[in-house]
Amino acid sequence: MRVNGIIAEYNPFHNGHEYHLEESLRRTGADFTIVVMSGNFVQRGAPALLDKHIRAEMALRCGADLVLELPVLYASSSAEYFAAGAAALLDKLGVVTHLCFGSESGDALLLLKIAALLLDESGAYRSALRNFLRCGYSYPNARAEALMQCYPFLEAHREIFASPNNILGIEYCKALLRRRSAITPETVTRIGSGYHDSRTSSRFCSALAIRQALYAGNALEQLGPHIPAQILPLLSSSLSGRPPLRPDVFSHILYYKLFIEKEQGYEKYLDVSADLSNRIRNLLGKYTGFEAFCDLLKTKDMTYTRISRCLLHILLDIWNSHMEQGQEMDYAPYARALGFRKSAAPLLRAIKKHASIPLITKLADAENSLSDEALRLLKQDIRCSELYRGAAAIPSGKTTQSEYSIPLVIL
Repeated sequence: MRVNGIIAEYNPFHNGHEYHLEESLRRTGADFTIVVMSGNFVQRGAPALLDKHIRAEMALRCGADLVLELPVLYASSSAEYFAAGAAALLDKLGVVTHLCFGSESGDALLLLKIAALLLDESGAYRSALRNFLRCGYSYPNARAEALMQCYPFLEAHREIFASPNNILGIEYCKALLRRRSAITPETVTRIGSGYHDSRTSSRFCSALAIRQALYAGNALEQLGPHIPAQILPLLSSSLSGRPPLRPDVFSHILYYKLFIEKEQGYEKYLDVSADLSNRIRNLLGKYTGFEAFCDLLKTKDMTYTRISRCLLHILLDIWNSHMEQGQEMDYAPYARALGFRKSAAPLLRAIKKHASIPLITKLADAENSLSDEALRLLKQDIRCSELYRGAAAIPSGKTTQSEYSIPLVIL
């Protein structure tokens, strides 16, 4: 059995994602596709536009066979932890033969080679990295410059380090190499608009462009050409009666959290440095909202996205110690299913036979199959998802649905 693994957010699902699913099957010749998907919070430090079960159904309707949730601890973290958590989950299923990701490069061997150089971490590279960081470069830029200084052949591939999907692809390769995984990395060349392109002129426009169009109040009919026809009704019904969710919906909650913890600072939270903690404390008097505060806090060496992730960690109560515990469990102590296709029964049987971790299909049964540490990781996801649903429901006057009462998506 050949099984294709995909790591995604689908925030929201669009034509480019459908193309990636189809092309990855063609390239790998896989019998089944497993998607590891971020839950209700995503890697750029924001709530997902749509609930995770809606996005899982979109993926299943467009070709995925099984959708698993990436725990929020990794889904809301830096590229390295995001990749490490997702790769560990796929690896521990015991059935995945390929990890197929989108990239601007389209050259899996080159990305794998760069990943190997980063894992090697030569003394010259570490010294160069420190020098660039001291000069005020952000970490991603300092890493790129240090690599090119130490390995001049990479100068010809400078554009690789300016493209977010390439960078994430390198992290996927690093994670597989570090694990000595038998999974083969494969990449599909990204087509259409770039990751940061906010225009909706292309049939393959970015998820960013679609989110911004929805935030601006554009009618779904205008976005129809950019979204697979079979999932457009799902998008329409899920947004009926409420605006698309964005970080500012949590502005009041975040301010309260920052205010009551101002005296002790925020360094216990994942990825929050002493400098950022002090900056938050000094500028809290100018707080007007989540997104505006990210803009206020950003500096030359600290990007908006990193700050947004840090504020999200504070909001969701995600600590440095939680990541240490996650690493001690080798990242993925269970696999939680959000949905599957009935035709994937052979895949589910193979996972149950070969996986080194339990497959959770019913939350109520989790306490009987998970260790205390793994259960804490799962309960963190449950708590964060219920906060998300509350924030989405309250403005519309609707009641929230418990995570325990939401059924699997089965097609």
